[in-house]
Amino acid sequence: MNLPEKFEILIITLSDRAFRGEYKDLSGPKVKERITEFFTSSGWSFNVKTTLIPDESSMLKDLLNEAGNIYNIIFTTGGTGIGPRDITVETVTPFLNKQIPGVMEFIRIKYGTEKPAALLSSGVAGVTGKSLIYTLPGSVKAVEEYMTEIVKTLKHTIFMQYGIDKHSDN
Repeated sequence: MNLPEKFEILIITLSDRAFRGEYKDLSGPKVKERITEFFTSSGWSFNVKTTLIPDESSMLKDLLNEAGNIYNIIFTTGGTGIGPRDITVETVTPFLNKQIPGVMEFIRIKYGTEKPAALLSSGVAGVTGKSLIYTLPGSVKAVEEYMTEIVKTLKHTIFMQYGIDKHSDN
């Protein structure tokens, strides 16, 4: 199996208030900035699409039903907490064919040691269809922290996703 000629990446921001225009989405653009840095430095061709939706499970399900076979990587930002409108993790989890729990567990522990509130994020990572998917919190600071850790394993994760044995190159 070969890597895609061009990686298709989808970033979904879930935020009722940003969707209503009460404030500007900053977390989606931060994910885009960090993933652009990663793919540019890797030399891989890529395209990033962003979308902003309210915290609505049905809208996220519709996007995921379509996206799982189109996009190579999907990031969500927002909705990973314990509030009544935080629906991302519960909506995404049933779509996962395989979970990658170590990434999110490590991030929660690393940042939760200094800031215990970080332990309240319930974000997940895994594979749905042909896509890697990562669910990130909605704050820009949290996105920066999560992306810092995710990109450390992303190249190897992509190779694994496509059945390319790069273990001897570590």
